[in-house]
Parts: sequence; C-alpha cells; structure tokens
Amino acid sequence: MDGSVRLEELVMRFGDFTAIERTSLTIESGEFFSFLGPSGCGKTTLLNLISGFLTPSEGQVFIGGEPMAGVPVNRRPTAMIFQNLALFPLMSVFDNIEFGLEVRGVDRKTRRATAEHLLALVALEGVGERRVTELSGGQRQRVAIARALAVEPRVLLLDEPLSALDLKLRQHMRSELKAIQRKTGITFIYITHDQGEALTMSDRVAVMSAGRIQQVADPMTLYRRPATGFVAAFVGENNRIEAKVIERLGERVRLDAGALGELEGHVGKEAGLGGGALVSLYVRPEQLRPVSAGASGPTLAGRVEAVHFEGAALMVQVGLDGSGERLRVQLGSEVSRTFADGLAPGVSLTLGYDPAETVVLPRDDGSLVDAATGEVVAAEGGSHV
Repeated sequence: MDGSVRLEELVMRFGDFTAIERTSLTIESGEFFSFLGPSGCGKTTLLNLISGFLTPSEGQVFIGGEPMAGVPVNRRPTAMIFQNLALFPLMSVFDNIEFGLEVRGVDRKTRRATAEHLLALVALEGVGERRVTELSGGQRQRVAIARALAVEPRVLLLDEPLSALDLKLRQHMRSELKAIQRKTGITFIYITHDQGEALTMSDRVAVMSAGRIQQVADPMTLYRRPATGFVAAFVGENNRIEAKVIERLGERVRLDAGALGELEGHVGKEAGLGGGALVSLYVRPEQLRPVSAGASGPTLAGRVEAVHFEGAALMVQVGLDGSGERLRVQLGSEVSRTFADGLAPGVSLTLGYDPAETVVLPRDDGSLVDAATGEVVAAEGGSHV
C-alpha cells in the first residue's frame, strides 16, 4: 500500500494569523518522518491538516497519490495517536483495540484474532482481558499503538505520544516505536519538541519554526550540517561566534573574529559568502578541546568560569579573552581525566577545533531565531522541500 504523503502549496490561516506558511513537502511511503520544533511552531497544525481535522486555507494534501480534499477524517487511510492516548478506561484492552473494527462492522471472531495478533506485535500477550487502568504507562502506550494499527492505516500520525512518560520509559519506548514501524512498514509521522526522540527514531526530520520548515534532512545531516541559524541553535547545543569572511577557499573560509583573532570554518556550498560577508561560526561544545598555547590551527584563548560534572562528561564554561563572550565546552571521559585537575575557575585555557566540523552561515540568514536569547522572530516566505 502506498503510504506516501505529499503537501502541495499548503497554507493554514486562523483569521489574520498564518499558522502554516506556504509549504510543499513529500514524505515517502514506509518512512519514519518527524516534525521537530518548539511549541507554537505549527507542527501539530500540519498533523491535523494531514489527518483531516483541519481544512487548509490553500493547497492540498495527497496520501498515496490521491487528493484528500473533501475526504473526512474517518475515510482517510490514517490513524492518530494523541498525546493523552485517548484510551477508554472502563473497557478491556481487547475492547479498546477492537473498537475501530467494530465500528467498521468487522465480525467478533476476526476482531479478536486481529487484537491478539497486534498484542503479540507490541509484546503484550496475555493482557487482553485486563482494563487499561491496570496497565503501566508504557503498556498503555503500546495498547494505543495496537488500537491505531487495528484499522490498517497506511499512515500513522503520532502527536507527542511519549511526553507524559518518565525519562527511562520514554527512552525505552523510542526503540519500541522504531521496531514496530520497521515490522509493519507503515508510514509514521511523528510530532515532537524533543530532539532526542526525533534524532533517535527518524529516517528524516523537518525542523519547524514560526509556521515554516527550516530544513528537512536525515538526523546526522541536521546535526552536522544545519542549513540555518535556527536549526544550528535548536538541534543540539552550539556556540556562536560572529565574524567577517577574510577569504574563501572552497568549502573553508578564513574569518576575522575581531578581538578573538583569525578563525576558520566550513561553509559547504553556501553562495554569497565571499570576502567581507558577515557570518556566524557555529562550533558545538564537543568539538572544542584543550590544546597547548601556540598549537597549530585555529585557537581560542580564555579562562575557566565554571565546571559542571555530568557523569560521562564535564561541561566547562569558558570566558574568552578580550571579548566578554562565553563558550560551552564538553569534555569526554578520556579528556576529562587528563585535564580535570587543572580545570578550576580562573585557570587559563586555550581551545582548538577542527574547522571541517564547524558550520559557517550568513549572519542574516532568515533563521527566525535570536541564537543569543532563543526567541523566535518573524520572517516571510514559505517552505519548499
């Protein structure tokens, strides 16, 4: 079954407010696709447009190549798992799973056989006669998945279904969801503000901000090669340094960072970043490492302001000499053992990094975010990915 989803020139307005800027996007059949972004960015609105709970102001939704205009929720080849799961507390697990099939007129014997098969799929054999109130949070989560799969959707829509679970259970359910998706081959469209969920489970991720898709890519590309300042700041943690391009050498640029001296960074295939361009250099905390003074390659000198032990790593805050800027530096266990004794507040520290592991982006890149404050700002334009 074709479970592809295509959004064509989709726009959603509520009065004078535009919740979804003009967006075109294709999700492949059998893909685990996530929409990632902060609260209010429009990701749940997109999910409701796909499911049919909302009608777009402009544009169309296609599922399996078929237009969904005028097709009601109960006639679309989709099923949805809500944040609160919406299970029936006074009904048994079997009855919850069979409910959608009963509404469709499926006979009792077939309903029960389907429910038993799905309970085995989600590793809940033997709990069918119990009420959902007698189950743990993780078990209820799996019942909700089984109920959604019972109606044989081509597309399963999941609206932050793990947000109410504790950390360890949430991490466990990530792998469970991914395994179920792989077994069934159904297209999963997942909504989350949790980067860990999106990066761990997804084949591809769309990062959203203020109703617009900033970038669509596989998790590793999103993390290592963000396309906008918003993605660089929102996905993972990043240090940002303002600079001016001195010279471009292919995918590497020399930068004038003012009081911080001359630095280097990676620009990918960005056009328009020749000499004199104002840019931001993004360096992730784990890419910085202590080096000896006078070491080759770009370096940053400063003083340790604070050291935080985080189990597998040390997080060090460093104030840079002559600029007042601060960097976050993450040191893994091997480096930590070597430098831990000398990482007291006030100690001078020189940091180096590999320019190839950094990202340089235009300073005015339409990123929709102030990386210093994390505040989303307005911008124009749509998403075509």
